[in-house]
Amino acid sequence: MNSKRTQTTRRSGTPEQNAKSVLFDLGIFFETAARGRSIRHIRRTRSSFRKGDVADAVFYIKEGKVKVVVVSKQGKEAVVALLGADEFFGEGCLIGQPKRLAAAITMSDCTITQVGKNEIQRLIREEPLFSQMFKSHILTKKDHVEADFSRSAL
Repeated sequence: MNSKRTQTTRRSGTPEQNAKSVLFDLGIFFETAARGRSIRHIRRTRSSFRKGDVADAVFYIKEGKVKVVVVSKQGKEAVVALLGADEFFGEGCLIGQPKRLAAAITMSDCTITQVGKNEIQRLIREEPLFSQMFKSHILTKKDHVEADFSRSAL
């Protein structure tokens, strides 16, 4: 996701109708703490969440880098994803995952917006541009994970 602003085209109608349909501004949405979301500044090597935490939010990285890791019973750590600005993580809550299956650890100082599960679900239902962008993110992330596994298997 490289653009923070998603736009629709202007339609003919009343100014109120046009204003509502013109923009869904990701920058404003993710930079504003409001009902269903909060902004956190997290120092390097801290966790956004740990394995076993309640899965009740999705996270958006405004600045910084985050690694998502799983740890085996033998204590070996595997990096599942390396993420940067304008990326999401913690989406498992949207498919009914009650607890986190991995940990998310900052690799640099980060600014992260935490968006509650209900708020993300509302956006997906009510904001078509957000929904399209979010689905694109999920599919791109899946593609990267498959490519990484494919390369490591060779």
